[in-house]
Amino acid sequence: MNNLQPTDQRQILLFTLDEPRYALNLSTVERVVRAAEIIPLAKTPEVVLGVINIEGEITLVVDIRQRLHLPARELDLDDQFILARTARRRVALVVDAVVGTRELKDGERVPAVQVLPGAEYIHSVAKLDGNLVLICDLGQFLSFDEEEMLDEALPRETA
Repeated sequence: MNNLQPTDQRQILLFTLDEPRYALNLSTVERVVRAAEIIPLAKTPEVVLGVINIEGEITLVVDIRQRLHLPARELDLDDQFILARTARRRVALVVDAVVGTRELKDGERVPAVQVLPGAEYIHSVAKLDGNLVLICDLGQFLSFDEEEMLDEALPRETA
């Protein structure tokens, strides 16, 4: 078995940002919800759009478009939030649409460095149905300094 694909990392959640397909390891995803109003927060990293309240839990909204160097755009009513967990906190990622889940077979995923050297937020690449899917590395979306800045900006119970 490929060391990149332990059983819990074969399942991915596919989503779109403009045209290309992206994915996250399903093991990091809690659920998908409709887009909601984002409340801006002071003293947070540029990549943080603000916070949302999901069932009483304050959740950071991370600008995945900025991290992937895609053009910014306004939040649309049809957008969705992917609620996921980094090693330190729950985050919401704004995406155009969630396409579904998929289980990767042996050989369908390769490390990003083999195909896209320097793509710091992409963990691996898969070829599915003739299209490339960029599998994001959620653990790299917030740097250590950004995490520290958030710890200071957020109340203790939400950090």
